[in-house]
Amino acid sequence: MTRLNISKRAAIVTAAALVTAGSVTAGVSFAGSDADAPPSKSQIAGLFTTWNDALKTGDAEKVADLYASDAVLLPTVSDKIRTNHAEIVDYFEHFLENKPVGKKLDTIVNVLDDNSAIDTGIYEFTLTDPSTGAKSTVKARYTYEYEKRDGKWLIVNHHSSKMPESS
Repeated sequence: MTRLNISKRAAIVTAAALVTAGSVTAGVSFAGSDADAPPSKSQIAGLFTTWNDALKTGDAEKVADLYASDAVLLPTVSDKIRTNHAEIVDYFEHFLENKPVGKKLDTIVNVLDDNSAIDTGIYEFTLTDPSTGAKSTVKARYTYEYEKRDGKWLIVNHHSSKMPESS
């Protein structure tokens, strides 16, 4: 073999090795990366558990931290629309006085894309009157609209209203 043929063969082998290595690396990177994969319906439905657990802490700030800074809250037991962090905290400070415990009764999840989803359905809250200890149940319809921002799922729109039959 001439020196030129050896150089050409070495160049071809090197190029082939680089292409193969690049393909394997890309395949491993893609296969092992779930960060950009669309969420499952059960993952989105499970965000309610995170929210409900935050309610159980009794800390309005912890609950409000699950909402985006530009979120809109149409709350269950208030006529006022809440459109910023302070207003959302204010609502939950009053709502949490009743030690709410939520439970989904019916849920429908629509994953819109990798970074947005809607969870809608019917839930109920068991409330405890702070002065008497008496328990009551409020059945309501709900919609949570979620967006993934900076890798974290946040509530961007939350509508909750008492069921017309229970008013």
